Amino acid sequence: MKKLITNSNPFIAGHTMPGPTPSPSALVPEQPKKIFYIDNLKVGLITLVVLHHALNTYGAEGGWYYTQKTTHIDAAIPMVVLITINQSFFMGFFFFLSAYFIPGSYNKKGAARFVKDRLLRLGIPLVFYSFILSPILIYLVYYFGKGHHITFMQFLGGFHDWINFGVLWFVAALLLFTFVYVLWRIVSKKYKSKSFAAPSLRLILGFAAGVGFISFLVRIVFPVGWILNPVGFQLAYFSQYVACFLLGLVAAKNNWLDALPYNNGKRFARYALRLLLFFPVTVIIEKITKAPEVWFTNGLHWQQLLYAVWEQLLGFSIIVALLTYGKKLWNKSSALMGKLSRNAFAVYIFHPLVLIALSLSFRNWGIDPALKFLMVAPLAVVGSFLLASVITLIPGVRKII
Repeated sequence: MKKLITNSNPFIAGHTMPGPTPSPSALVPEQPKKIFYIDNLKVGLITLVVLHHALNTYGAEGGWYYTQKTTHIDAAIPMVVLITINQSFFMGFFFFLSAYFIPGSYNKKGAARFVKDRLLRLGIPLVFYSFILSPILIYLVYYFGKGHHITFMQFLGGFHDWINFGVLWFVAALLLFTFVYVLWRIVSKKYKSKSFAAPSLRLILGFAAGVGFISFLVRIVFPVGWILNPVGFQLAYFSQYVACFLLGLVAAKNNWLDALPYNNGKRFARYALRLLLFFPVTVIIEKITKAPEVWFTNGLHWQQLLYAVWEQLLGFSIIVALLTYGKKLWNKSSALMGKLSRNAFAVYIFHPLVLIALSLSFRNWGIDPALKFLMVAPLAVVGSFLLASVITLIPGVRKII
């Protein structure tokens, strides 16, 4: 609960295909190739972010500002399955795409200008969210959801949670990762970086399994659900985030997106479908071993190792499949998709306001929360994009988000 740079959108460092990383003096002024499918994938991913938090609101596990959980197991189970699949890849994919365009932006701008740009486009939204938007969101839930009818100024008089990045934990992590990258570029000037061919199927699967094993080790100390405050990092998932960010940098230097064949994507799509059989398998394992559900996500248990490796195999399979399918089938532009993509970062920042407002508006309707999800989720997606399109029209805002 996390995406975007040479244009005004900080999720991805631009939308042109980078080749091998040249020095700034060696840059050739040639016309770049537009990667329309990245824009289209970005719209899909940001939609998943909104749906993810709608699932948190009405049934699936996970914290959120306001919740009304369904009590019907038949509704809760598919919601948990959906959010589990989503969690396996969507934020890692954002880190990969963000990192993929960072080297080209750095080479074009140089270290000083690049850092200044990142502080502007990532730092200002962090400050705005923490000091302005977050108190408003919490107040709405406090007033309408919990029934404490006091004024906003009275609320602020007892408010102490000023450093709260909320959903912008992703932006905070991206800013941290980016600064580490800048330091590495400055220090490594005298070292010649190696080139790597596009990874094979086995190498991708092996790498995913390795990330899963590291996640297993991390979750022994930092279990799923443990949050590093005030930045909001769930360290249980950061093995994938760091790995995807690093992969994005390496992929950019070696132009891996062009090298990934469509047939590989189809194979990874089949892998992902087969891996979904893990859900009924976990039920069988629970029944046979009488292991509590928490053993699959926390602690020194073989069930946790099994789950962590499965999660990464599924996540990386989905990411590779989406990249290859996108390049083959969705590399088309349209005015609508261009606008939606342009406003993706604004959607990421402001979708909690739309979702919370809608869920609070529906709170007293006497139907099961799962049915509310079916109504609120699409309204939240549409409303978030509409609000974002208005906000980005404000003078000065467009230069930041």
